[in-house]
Amino acid sequence: MVHTDAAYWQPSLPVRQKFRGGSVSRRVASDTASVTRVHRKADEVPARRVDARTERWRAHRVQVRIEFVEAAFRALDAHGPDVSMGDIAKEAGAAKPKLYRHFEDKTDLYNAIVDRVREMLWERLLGGIDLTHDSAAELVRRAAAEYVAVVSEHPNVFRFILHSHFSQQARETERALAAARQSARRAAEFIAGLLPDESVDVAGIELVSYSIFGAVASATDWWLGANQREVSAMPVERFIDYLAESISALAQAHARFNGVRIEPDEPLRDAFVTD
Repeated sequence: MVHTDAAYWQPSLPVRQKFRGGSVSRRVASDTASVTRVHRKADEVPARRVDARTERWRAHRVQVRIEFVEAAFRALDAHGPDVSMGDIAKEAGAAKPKLYRHFEDKTDLYNAIVDRVREMLWERLLGGIDLTHDSAAELVRRAAAEYVAVVSEHPNVFRFILHSHFSQQARETERALAAARQSARRAAEFIAGLLPDESVDVAGIELVSYSIFGAVASATDWWLGANQREVSAMPVERFIDYLAESISALAQAHARFNGVRIEPDEPLRDAFVTD
């Protein structure tokens, strides 16, 4: 137990007795102040200092993971959806143990690839449309076109995502559903923010977005499977038209269910009309 009472520390010496160049009373005052400072510091929570080396290492790990994901895209493009961890490490110019130092297992790498695809799609979708002037029909058509463009650029990446041997089926099914819900929620909030009516049903938009994602994923699986041997069962432009029609039909059905009519030739902010 630390005592801060000056009486406890007071020596049994005359007050004016000298003690190595200073009076005992001055020394007692100094000791008491020191103990008080120690006691005060013990009660304070020091600000956490950021270790520069730790921060640099964290940033380095993030960058290395990004580079491995980019290498995975190249390996998938070159070797197909049955790519191995060794193929990816070789494409990155690294030994396989290094790959495992930055990813817990195959599932961790699979998840990182899925996340990157989702980011790519959002970047392309938002970069290819004009939310202010494009009509609702144009927005849907251009969104479908940008999506199919990404699929066409990296068909094996999408085959890998849909049928990967890297994922643990039961666990990854749940994660895929959670990711789809998250994306649907993000899309719903984004669309709701563009609409003038503050009472817009975000949950309803989330439901139709979730339904659209499921329909598009299933159609993509069919299209990629049908074109596995580069036989054009359905040309790119026709597949884009199919997706655009499917998306529009689901959106229109949801709108009718809620007593709303969508005017496809109007800008998005003016396209929703209550009957």
